[in-house]
Amino acid sequence: MPNHSPKLQLVDAPRRTGLQLVPPYRPRRSGLALWHLLSLDAPTVAALWTYFIAHCAGVTLPWMAPIAMFVAVWMIYAADRLLDARVLDTAQRPAALVDLEERHRFHYLHRKRFLTGMACGALVLGLLLPRIHPRALLLYTLLASMLGVWMLLIHALPQSGNGARRLPKELAVGIFFPAACFIPTVARSPWLQLQLLPAAALFAAVCTLNCLYLYAWEHSSSPHPPRNAHWTTLWSIRHLAHLSLLILTLGLVLALQIHAIAALSIACTLSAVCLLALHMNRRRISAVHLRAAADLVLLSPILFLLHP
Repeated sequence: MPNHSPKLQLVDAPRRTGLQLVPPYRPRRSGLALWHLLSLDAPTVAALWTYFIAHCAGVTLPWMAPIAMFVAVWMIYAADRLLDARVLDTAQRPAALVDLEERHRFHYLHRKRFLTGMACGALVLGLLLPRIHPRALLLYTLLASMLGVWMLLIHALPQSGNGARRLPKELAVGIFFPAACFIPTVARSPWLQLQLLPAAALFAAVCTLNCLYLYAWEHSSSPHPPRNAHWTTLWSIRHLAHLSLLILTLGLVLALQIHAIAALSIACTLSAVCLLALHMNRRRISAVHLRAAADLVLLSPILFLLHP
């Protein structure tokens, strides 16, 4: 008996593309972009300035000092970016995704590899600890303790009623980053502390300026000012050009007045000028390369090391 029931036709249903918080990994990236995305930019700057400061002060550092600096700074920056990317673990906080950049998504996508690298970095630091100068080790311990408390407060402290941070993250970089770079030199030659203090303050200003430019660039497309920024950050990003010119002027004055730190002052001045130049041409550069270039211009000591 023939079956007169209508035949069922299987039609390929359209595939639903799920919500992707992390874009697919693109294997073709420039070396400059990978230098930034792998969190190698800040460690390179820290290791170079650590050596350059000692070189200008006439202090001979052992080979492990810049290496330990590189590893420690890489671990700190990788951990900070992984902490910032925690919001990707849930889809209930879409507003928080606005503050995430490609480096955060990259770290989230490769978080297991970064965690493995951080574990290896901790092992390397453990092997290098016995070789670090005792006074430098003491200063690093104090600095790491203060940095740990500061980062804990930034990531764990509840925000104010308007969503702003209670502590400026940019100020932390401006304080702790230069201090770490100067510790190996002043630990071996404590009598140089006062002599290097103006250069340390100038370098701290340049590092803070670097963070402020990055913050301004990464939030320039937003129609509203970032709510989680500290009020000092909001004020500073409105006066970036004036702050750059102020740092440039101070650098030139220090270079002319204090011959012992002339090279350090000029290097800081060059970095400030290049940051201002990047800011003026920021719309011509992609976001990732602009972010990487901001740290690349901090490698100004190479000019002095190549031509002593």
